[in-house]
Amino acid sequence: MATFTFSLCFLLSFTFLFVLVHPSSSSSSSSPYLYPSTFTKNYNNMLTSFKIFIYPTTQGITFFTPSASNFYDSLLNSAFITQEPEEAHLFFVVFSPELSTRSQARLVRELRTKYPYWNRTLGADHFFISPEGIDFSSDRNALELKKNSVQISVFPTVSGKFIPHKDISLSPVSKSSLVLSHAPVNMDRSFLGYLKWDGKTEVELVEELRLDSEFVVETESLDQLGRVKSSKFCLFFYEAESTAAMTEAMAAGCVPVVIVDRPVQDFPLMDVLRWSEMAFLIGNRRGAQGLKAVLGGVPEDRYERMRGLCVAAAHHMVWNAEPQPYDAFHMVIYQLWMRRHTIRYTRREEF
Repeated sequence: MATFTFSLCFLLSFTFLFVLVHPSSSSSSSSPYLYPSTFTKNYNNMLTSFKIFIYPTTQGITFFTPSASNFYDSLLNSAFITQEPEEAHLFFVVFSPELSTRSQARLVRELRTKYPYWNRTLGADHFFISPEGIDFSSDRNALELKKNSVQISVFPTVSGKFIPHKDISLSPVSKSSLVLSHAPVNMDRSFLGYLKWDGKTEVELVEELRLDSEFVVETESLDQLGRVKSSKFCLFFYEAESTAAMTEAMAAGCVPVVIVDRPVQDFPLMDVLRWSEMAFLIGNRRGAQGLKAVLGGVPEDRYERMRGLCVAAAHHMVWNAEPQPYDAFHMVIYQLWMRRHTIRYTRREEF
């Protein structure tokens, strides 16, 4: 996993590190957290108390998505794992991302027969990793897995395969080799927006942006970091190839703009961070002029506040070969910890 490792933690300013570790020291308007007064307390409780039991498997499991692989490997080697299921707050159901729905149902059937834990909550205190998400099924066992257990997928998720407030999305591991540092507060932002384009997506909109001197559109760049730091907003299409660089953009103080024509409910750390104060969602039907009107109309004080929140929040989406405090791995664990209180689901007649 060292190939995919990038570290921003040690390069960000002391000010934001202080806010990160002591969110209660900051007012809610300057904190990236939805609940700043309880974040540190809950996080510390997680570190000392949280236990996860992994059901034994004889299969070698490989996740080909970097963030899913990183999380899985880090979890196996973490202090959160217990060999005593009675100590566990949550149970991890491990299966290959290529496992069919029928085989998933068979696995759940075996767990409920062999162990007593699934039937206590019908799987609500269980979780699994599926980078692309799993489908609904008419089979009782597969449906309980889908509706009750926490699914961990990779952002952006496949439409219809993610259940907000229950499921968790992993921030993607960037393919960029850029090493970013905290962006100076008074740094001159020469461009309104920057887009690293794949050469295929939304051609008409991109061509309109190319004609506007306030936007920079590139397919290749010898100085991508410079472009990002000199732009107020960084544009991303709602797809894996585009959003992979969002963490670096945020760390550099370039406010993300996700171009998408539907609500987005699967941002990483959706129930932890104040995404509505850190990013814009803009439909591509607005065209380049509509996009420019929205971004150009953002008051400077609001922009600076968003920029600061982005820099502070970027810490939490960094994947490390060896997990570090408050990084992406620990924040996924934190979200699981916050989901440990489950309810007992009522059996449906059609099961």
